[in-house]
Amino acid sequence: MRKNCSDPYGKMLIFQVQRDILCPYIYILKKQGRARTGTIMNLLQQKLAESLTIFDGAIGTEIYRRNFFVNASFEQLNLTAPDVILDIHHQYLKAGAEVLTTNTYNANSRRLAKFGLSEQTEAINRAGVKLAREAAAGKALVAASVGPVGEPDSDQDRRTRAELLAEQIRALSDADFIIFESLRRAADLKAVLEAVAEFPELVYVPSFAIEPHPHINDSATIAEFMEQLNASRPCPAPTAIGLNCGGGPESTLGVLEELTALTQLPVIVQPNAGQPKGVDGRMIYMTSAEYFSTYAKRYAMLGAAAIGGCCGITPDHIEELARTIKPLMQAEKRALPALEVKECDLKPEVPLAERSRIGCKLADGAFIKLVEITPPRGFDLTGTIAGAAKCKAAGIDAVNLPDGPRASARISPLVTALEIQRNAGIETILHCCCRDKSLIGLQADLLGCAGVGINNILFITGDPPKLGDYPFSSGVFDVDSVGLVKIQKRMNQGVDLGGKPLNAVTKMVIGVGADPNAIDLEREYRRTCEKVEAGAEFIITQPVFAPEALFVFLDRIAHLNVPVIAGIWPLTSLRNAEFMRTEVPGVVVPDAVMERMAADESKEAQREAGIAIARESVAAIRSRVRGIQVSAPFGNVDTALRVLA
Repeated sequence: MRKNCSDPYGKMLIFQVQRDILCPYIYILKKQGRARTGTIMNLLQQKLAESLTIFDGAIGTEIYRRNFFVNASFEQLNLTAPDVILDIHHQYLKAGAEVLTTNTYNANSRRLAKFGLSEQTEAINRAGVKLAREAAAGKALVAASVGPVGEPDSDQDRRTRAELLAEQIRALSDADFIIFESLRRAADLKAVLEAVAEFPELVYVPSFAIEPHPHINDSATIAEFMEQLNASRPCPAPTAIGLNCGGGPESTLGVLEELTALTQLPVIVQPNAGQPKGVDGRMIYMTSAEYFSTYAKRYAMLGAAAIGGCCGITPDHIEELARTIKPLMQAEKRALPALEVKECDLKPEVPLAERSRIGCKLADGAFIKLVEITPPRGFDLTGTIAGAAKCKAAGIDAVNLPDGPRASARISPLVTALEIQRNAGIETILHCCCRDKSLIGLQADLLGCAGVGINNILFITGDPPKLGDYPFSSGVFDVDSVGLVKIQKRMNQGVDLGGKPLNAVTKMVIGVGADPNAIDLEREYRRTCEKVEAGAEFIITQPVFAPEALFVFLDRIAHLNVPVIAGIWPLTSLRNAEFMRTEVPGVVVPDAVMERMAADESKEAQREAGIAIARESVAAIRSRVRGIQVSAPFGNVDTALRVLA
């Protein structure tokens, strides 16, 4: 909360409700000083500064899929089969790519000479740019691909690598920028730096292919590359740094984490699809689009400015990337005008112990038991109310109701909460999600909750619609969870967002979520502190399968003195464990847990193993938290109650 500088005693409160940073991208932009004012930004800089940028995937893989053989020059197809190359570009553009890469990776004269094509070097490169530009049609940037030159074939080849690269650069002059891909050795980067020195206005990106085991075949580490790059201080300086190819999506993740600590430049990540396997005489990459997008989410959370693909990545992978990850990054930071709220307009809050049963237990320091029940997809609440009644009979303190988890369409959680409290006699904790409603609608719902006695709310930002069943839907996100907590805090003091007095104070117990398994833990700590500073009175974590990660998180936020309720998910099968591990953000399922779930093929045995693991987790963490929330997997309340028994 920001205070008016002219009021050192805080009598005039100014608070600014901001849109949620769904991944740390904009935060990282700010941290790295990439929002440059007073300077002219090139097209690539502009694109990377707007939001996460989607690059295309492999060109060579797509050519190979169209039955062209690797014993010929793929780059020559720019002249001999332009319709094929144009179609590939069109497929990537249709999939959602915002940058199209030219089919010129091996189009330097030394490599073309192996096919007797060195005299066509300029024509092949210019045709490559022309085809990409035609396909882009002003809807995407064109990146000119340049690969390593390679070793000289004979003593007669006197031209240096830099000279050969410069020749290719001149032929690619109509591209928006050049990306020097698959740099594996110090000599590769040296040649690039020497070549670009001839072109003071060149916009370029050096992209490194870090091997899973550095120093094999003279390959360099990312630290060595960055040291070399920083020492050379070339003119021009690169616009961004790239990672491509390498060992696949998983190994690229570790390199990205290392690179973000070494540079303040935007990072472009384009892994390959793992290692190909021979199938019926063809080399096939086995990485699915869903698996690729799982790692892409992690790249984005680590601050990648752009994501695309290298070998084995197809339009299907890019389409999944654009569908699921791009919305997470549409984070143009938007703030509402600062609002002044006079302290004299604020009323005293209702004591926490008097707001609800949950509030009373929080105030008393009592241990809290919760069960999370997801509202049904239909409108029949009979089973949901019956499940809540079981929770009541078992001594559960409240039922937690998510709001459209994974952006799915379900019956209103507010209506569900009201019916449960009326017919099952148990309190609810209602999720309030920022995704689907404007600030006006959100405030209306909060006032509605207060009016019908729903006094426990967990404030969350929510999954973007593109991650769910309705990717064509638009997310609102007028405000994030921090801002919404601030709004509710004001309502508990008798004023709305606009500073208008309410006819009574609300009595809401304010909860927020936290992710002890977050990839960017620093951001998660920072966000948790912001939520508590805004007015959060308790925290519910994402499902915990590794107690050690939770303990680290608890130690880090101990100074906040806010009650933490740990989330527990009883795994129902090996398939369920695999889904939680790969598809649910914020959930980490350790290898040991996966091994226990895979120990028996019987579904019944796997279900019992999941319950046993959940009970062990509860026992391990109970003394460190103020409560436990067990999710009812697929609506099975009995399973949740067995964990809490």
